[in-house]
Amino acid sequence: MGRTSDAGEKILAAGRSLFEARGYSALGVAEICRAAGVPKGSFYYFFESKEALALAVVDEHWADQRREWTRVLGGDAQPLERLRQLFEETEAGLRAGQQGCGTVMGCLFGNLSLEMSNRTEAVRTRLQEIFDAQVEMVDAVVGEARDRGDVTVTDTREAARSVVAQLEGQVMFAKLYNNTGRLSPLWANCRALLGARAA
Repeated sequence: MGRTSDAGEKILAAGRSLFEARGYSALGVAEICRAAGVPKGSFYYFFESKEALALAVVDEHWADQRREWTRVLGGDAQPLERLRQLFEETEAGLRAGQQGCGTVMGCLFGNLSLEMSNRTEAVRTRLQEIFDAQVEMVDAVVGEARDRGDVTVTDTREAARSVVAQLEGQVMFAKLYNNTGRLSPLWANCRALLGARAA
């Protein structure tokens, strides 16, 4: 798209930053364009609607997160060690964000799920797909751990869903209390949930 894509990239970056900080409903197109430093008329050249921008932001954020989850969960460490690393990196990322802006931003997907799940079917469906993909990635690791005899859980898919739900819930608490320490019980809770054998 050449130079013409610069404005679109600026709008996308501004949308991501503003959605993370303020949510969806409180923002208008004019404010997003002001933050992006582009004329309001440019918005509709790149995005059909604010909802279309939200979907693009979600897709971009998931592409980044999926790369990180793939790196961690597909690594060479033992399965449970990879899960613990995922939790540690999530906490470190939230802590870095808090140091940058003073507040815990939480999870973009969780925040949008709470705000938009009953308002726009397109966003709701996309978020479901992302959480399903997260569960699938965790399920593969839990299955490895079960095959090694490291955990006693039998239904790995349901266990993976519970792990992702716990991670998302603890991130929500970290945002609510503005305290990344709320994530510290994650590992112990995960081990208990999976029936992890004593080290």
